[in-house]
Order: sequence, then structure tokens, then C-alpha cells
Amino acid sequence: MIYRPSSPRFWRRATAIAAVAVTGSLTFYALRPRRSHNALPSAPSSPTIPALFPRIPHRSEQLAALRQSATDPSAVYDLLVIGGGATGTGIALDATTRGLKVALVERDDFASGTSSKSTKLVHGGVRYLEKAVKELDYEQYKLVCSALKERRYFLDIAPHLSQALPLLLPVRRWWEAPYLWIGTKLYDLLAGAEGLQSSYFLPRAKALQAFPTLDARQLVGGLVYYDGQHNDARMNVTLAMTAVVYGATVLNHAEVTRLEKDAQGKICGVRVCDRTSNGGDDDEFLVRARGVINATGPFADAIHQLDEPSTHKNIVMPSSGVHIVLPESVGPKDVGLIDQSSDGRVVFLLPWEGKMIAGTTDRACDINPNPVPEEEDVSWILKELNSTLSPEKNVQRSDVLATWSGIRPLVRDPSSAADNTEALTRSHLLTVSNSGLLTCVGGKWTTFREMAEDAVNTAIDVFHLTPQPQSRNPPNIAGVATINNTDGEPPNGSCQTRNLKLIGTHGYSSTLSADLTRSFQLPPDVSYHLAQSYGDRSWEVASLSSHRIAGDAYPYLDGEVRFAVRSEYAQTAADVLARRTRLAFLDVQAAVKALPDVIDIMAEELGWGEGRRQAEFTATVRFLRSMGLTEEEAGALLS
Repeated sequence: MIYRPSSPRFWRRATAIAAVAVTGSLTFYALRPRRSHNALPSAPSSPTIPALFPRIPHRSEQLAALRQSATDPSAVYDLLVIGGGATGTGIALDATTRGLKVALVERDDFASGTSSKSTKLVHGGVRYLEKAVKELDYEQYKLVCSALKERRYFLDIAPHLSQALPLLLPVRRWWEAPYLWIGTKLYDLLAGAEGLQSSYFLPRAKALQAFPTLDARQLVGGLVYYDGQHNDARMNVTLAMTAVVYGATVLNHAEVTRLEKDAQGKICGVRVCDRTSNGGDDDEFLVRARGVINATGPFADAIHQLDEPSTHKNIVMPSSGVHIVLPESVGPKDVGLIDQSSDGRVVFLLPWEGKMIAGTTDRACDINPNPVPEEEDVSWILKELNSTLSPEKNVQRSDVLATWSGIRPLVRDPSSAADNTEALTRSHLLTVSNSGLLTCVGGKWTTFREMAEDAVNTAIDVFHLTPQPQSRNPPNIAGVATINNTDGEPPNGSCQTRNLKLIGTHGYSSTLSADLTRSFQLPPDVSYHLAQSYGDRSWEVASLSSHRIAGDAYPYLDGEVRFAVRSEYAQTAADVLARRTRLAFLDVQAAVKALPDVIDIMAEELGWGEGRRQAEFTATVRFLRSMGLTEEEAGALLS
């Protein structure tokens, strides 16, 4: 719990109530059987190098399949999903594994918006639990319980992309310790058998040992609890490509420009414009579908405007969450910190991909595809960090390696005039317009799977679709000769995604990194990076690689660029630098230095001429403004 009561009197009253309520439950919790969450599967024997994975259809094939739906009645899609973020790709995967014919189109790239600019946590929501208790809010309580269940599914379906992370809550007044202890134990209790490790109290010396850069003044101790952490954009791309493997038609850089309606005014398809330079002769083409789902996050109202331009009332209240990236020396590599900010909110410092992420803000904002963080927000984060870190470890603006702003698509109550984004719910909303546009908006990364399941259930009902059983074993999905694939539920047309392993997972093991080092003579940091980013697909990535693209300080390889183009539909340098690798999020200057090499490799793969190379350099530098590149630095690069 982050809220800190203002007096010992409050604590005495709270203890009297809370102790009675939770003592018995915590006793049961301590004795309950528990699943093991840290064990990785043993390595498959004798992997093929490079492994033989299912063929990914070329982008031109996906374009042709979309176009065919306009003229061939048998090629009409059951569902067309607009939006390639976490929600959209989750819906596509859920629907296609129920045997439905599914297409997905994304205006920019997978995870190009909110889904790549998250806090990287997979969490139930300690703050939401506190709000539920303080305000006796049953809806918030249900949100926490649901998120804790989904957290478990999330960590299991792609263990190479996510893991448990201990989070330290500093205790600076003695009477806070019991309050925080009860709160974190209640959090553990609600997770039940699906919980991670148990929370615990650390005395002052142990707390400083766990987080050495913490300000020791007035520190009493710390409470440690566990949540999940993940590589958000890699997770998003993996969801998209898993949907492709299971039969979905998925296309990024393809913008919906119009909703097609039949004589009764019901949506029967969309007009799509391929935004790449090699999309063919047609600037725009028709895609027919029995149902259309709007899963565009902060841009949901823009799609609604295509449907109901004169009557639609906005349902999204966008909120900006600014984050900054700092050197790894600012904190430990395996423990995160969450503390109360001076204005009653929270500030966090989390290890991620060898750096430290700090944030975040929460205030109303305009909707922009690539928002540039306000300097005022960056300064606020630095100020709050310096109030919780040791004076010897204070951070300066010059320490910041990258910045970004994620726009949260908070759901607005149409009957409310509230403009405080902190008070808005993080739950999701499903709506169906008079013309049949199904919109799924809100929620958070942790609950993307549940959102997708709800959306597909609704779509089946609204559009009168018939799910069909589908094989649980696409050919050689693991890339090894034998694999015990027991994914999902029985293939009877029901939702399969609670236990459906994503691509990269089946051949992933605790020994994969070491196996890569032995097989390819890779440095340990590179092998570890490949294993954690690609899972069993790292065999293929390593086989394509010959050198690093960002110097010895970063493990990114040229083979990742080639793999991104050939097997993950990367079409621009920003796709590679920000969402296939994460270099732009970790160090914007390193991304600038890697840019020429990335463009050269992509030019080889995609046949770019000099004009496209120059245009790509300009477009990527402009994109990097949203990652922390200053206006002056961008101007110098483009002059």
C-alpha cells in the first residue's frame, strides 16, 4: 500500500479493524498449497540449428488475402480487428484459435502506441486494492482479483518475456510497517494459489542492502512484495506473430480510412490504405468482414467518428504517463522501488533491460501518435526520485538516457464531468454501435487476455459467428523434433488463450542462453539477450547474425534486423529500433548511432533505393524526438 496514514491514532483504529479481518485468512494463506512459478522447462533434446519453424507468410501474401475478401465470398472474414496493440493482437489470437477467420490491420506498427510505452509491470494493482478498502469499492476489488488471476496467465504464456519482480516499499515511520504489512499480505491472499512469492518485512539494514541507493535518513525498514514485469513491445509483436502462425491475416502499416455499410446501415467491411511504398497499384482497397472490432486504444473515438460522425460522444479520456530511463548504477538490477511522491501519488524506479525506468505522471493530455514528453514532467520525476534516493546518488537531467510518454486510454463515464485522470477506472469497456461497430477500450496490459476473451465472446453473439475446433499443434511450432504441446483448452471452439503458449516459448529453457553461447560462440550478454527476447526463435536470430549494431555496450545484433524484416513484418527503422529491439527506449543516442547500420540492413532486405534510405533516416530522427532526442539534436542530424 502506498497511502500513508497521518498519525498513530489512525493506525491504532485501522489495526483493530484490520487485524480481526485478516488474521485468520493470513494463517490459511501461509498454509495453503502453492504452485511453483520459477521453474523453467528442461531443454528440448537435440534442437535443429537453425530451428525449422512454421513459415511466416510474406507481407504481400497477407495483402493479397485481404484484397481477395472483396471479390471472393468464401474469403470474407468473420472478424476484422482494427488496431495492433495489446488488445487488438490479443483479440486476433483469441478469435483465430477458436477457428474463426480473422484479419487485423494496424495503421502504424504493432505496439507503436500505448502498448510499447507502458511501465512494463504485470500487476494486480496494489493502489487499486487500497482504494477498494478505503472507499469500500467492490468494483475496484473485483478489478484487483481479476488482474491477479490474469497476471498468472500472463507470466506463464511467454516466460522468456516476463518474470516476477520484487518491489520495495520504504517505511519511514514505525507505525507504517503494520499498515503496509497487512496491505501486502492481503494482496498475497487475493492472489491465492496463483500468487508469486510471499511479501515480507525488511529491517533497516536489510532494506539498504536490498536497495543500496535508497536514502537511509529516517528509514525504518521496507516491505517487499512481488509483481510481474515484461518486455511490452516484444510481447505485443509475439502476440501478433502467434496469431499469424494460427492462421490470422495480420498487416501493420495499413490504415482504415472508411467503414463500409450495407443497405441496412450495418458495417460489412472497411476500406484500407497500405501505407508502405510497396503496397501495389491500389492506394485503397476493400476488406469484407461479418464483424468489425475497434481496438485502437486512445484512438478509439477517431474510429467511432468514421461510424457516427455527428452523434458520437467521446468515451476515452487520455492520460499521459511520462517515463525516463537512467543508468543501471541508480539502483539494483533485481529489485524495484515504489514510494509516495510529494503530492500523494507514487514514484517508482524499476530495473529493466539493464537500465532503470523511473516515473510516472498521470494527467489529461491531447492524443498524439508520438507524444514528446514535457520537460516539466521529466523535472518532476527527477525531483521526486532525488527525494527518495541517497544524496550521494542524486540524478541530474544529464543522466537521462531516454524519455517517453504513454497515453493511457482511460474510460470516461459519459454522464460524468470529472477531469481527474487518477480517479478514472482502469477497467475495460465494450460497446456496440447501431451500425454494429464493436469497440473494446480501456484496461491495461495485465488484463489484455481477459479483454480479448470478453470482446470475442461479445462478437460471436453480436455477429452470429460459429466458433470451430482448431488443431492445437500447428506444424513444428517449437522448431524442434519433439515437443509435448498441451496448450490451451480442448479444441472445441471455446477460448484457448488462458494457457496457450506463444511462439518462442516451447523450446525455451533455463539452459537456452548457455546453449546459444556454446553453439554460436556468442558473448554471454548477447546470448542472454537473445534467449530473453526471442525464446526458442533465438536459434534463428543467432544464425543470421555477424556483428553488433550499437557497439559493445548493447547486445543488439544485425541478425535481429534481418529477423524483424523476414519474420516479424518490420517495415521501418523505427519498427526495429523501438519495437523489435528496444534500443530507442533504453538510450536514444545509441539508437541514433545504430540508425545508419539498421537502414543499410533493411535496404538489403527490402530493396530500398537511395531516396527511401534518406526518407527513412529523416522519419526515424523525427520519431526519436518522442524518445528524448532534443529538437536541437534532431535539427543538427537533419541539416
